[in-house]
Amino acid sequence: MTEKIVLAYSGGLDTSVAVRWLQEKYGADVVTLTVDLGQGIDLKKVANRSRLMGSVSHYDINGTDEFAEDYVYPSIAANGLYEDKYPLSTALGRPLIAEELVKIAEMEDASTVAHGCTGKGNDQVRFDVTVRALNPKLRVVAPIREWNLTRDQEVKYAEEHGVRFEPEKAGFSIDQNLWGRSIEGGVLEDPNFEPPPEIFQWVRPPDETPDKPGYVEIDFDEGVPAALNGHEMKAANLIASMNEIAGLHGVGVIDHVEDRLVGIKSREVYECPAALCLIEAHRDLEKLVLTRHELSFKRIVEQQWAWLVYSGLWVEPLRHALQSFIEKTQERVTGTVRLKLYKGSFRVVGRESPSSIYDAALATYGAGSTFDQKKAQNFIDLWGLPSRIAAAKRAKVEAEALA
Repeated sequence: MTEKIVLAYSGGLDTSVAVRWLQEKYGADVVTLTVDLGQGIDLKKVANRSRLMGSVSHYDINGTDEFAEDYVYPSIAANGLYEDKYPLSTALGRPLIAEELVKIAEMEDASTVAHGCTGKGNDQVRFDVTVRALNPKLRVVAPIREWNLTRDQEVKYAEEHGVRFEPEKAGFSIDQNLWGRSIEGGVLEDPNFEPPPEIFQWVRPPDETPDKPGYVEIDFDEGVPAALNGHEMKAANLIASMNEIAGLHGVGVIDHVEDRLVGIKSREVYECPAALCLIEAHRDLEKLVLTRHELSFKRIVEQQWAWLVYSGLWVEPLRHALQSFIEKTQERVTGTVRLKLYKGSFRVVGRESPSSIYDAALATYGAGSTFDQKKAQNFIDLWGLPSRIAAAKRAKVEAEALA
């Protein structure tokens, strides 16, 4: 009986080469799967390319709403930024694709699933770990990794074997979904080279943005974005609208040197307009309603949460446990945040919440203050007591040493 392999298929170079390689190497029937996470692809075009490559069947699944509601929104609640920069756009999408791979493999009675990841990146871990956790009986193969192919070798193989694929822009490797767009490779491998403007699609250059600032109000309901400028929206629509608004004002480009899971430092360029704005707005609202202790501990949780998601451990029990803590903190994170966007910059200029623990009567320096300043002296005496004792002890020891 011919082996059947289900391949996560994008229509790009890596996965198109993988179809032919799996047929040639394993003599397998290849079933392809494309999961739409809001990347703006032509699903019919991808399906036709899959059939031209010789797949025995093709599935396309619209996972945009599930991605937005069950992956992106929990990440907003977690202020999900890996190394305080990357909003985890690609990382969040991989476990959902892996889950669909497993479902199709079980439905097709396939023994193996495959993906087009290289051995240098993080996605290989995200796919492999999630698939094996969901169904340990499935084998996972990665043709590009196993054959140790470089990009140039892939192109040569494709040309020699009649492999059709969606050409990449000027040699760049691009991955895109609703939450962000990542661009790497080519001239960007030089960390000192400024990204050329033509690689960006979502974010306008500052000199092409409006000459007047733009304002946007974001309503949150228990940590979840619920409306933009007073208009309630589904998660996917709200994110897409925020991408447009922020991108119009030149907001959303991230350029940094990232520590990959496999130990390689890589220069990464992202377009994440909605992600940067929504996370900043959410974080600011939290500062209005959560206590200092909650914020301090949540910061530790957020860093661990982002690391687990980045490193392919979405299914890790610790990630679920951390998510439970995060969800508990969000019960009071309801309110409205106002952002000002202008020429590539953005900042919070207003926030309000029914759960705010900011007390104007305590904070004011005006006549309406209810804060008894005289009590501060006793507080300072106790607060500085350990420091005074330590300083006196140190001075005594130093004096005895000189005697």
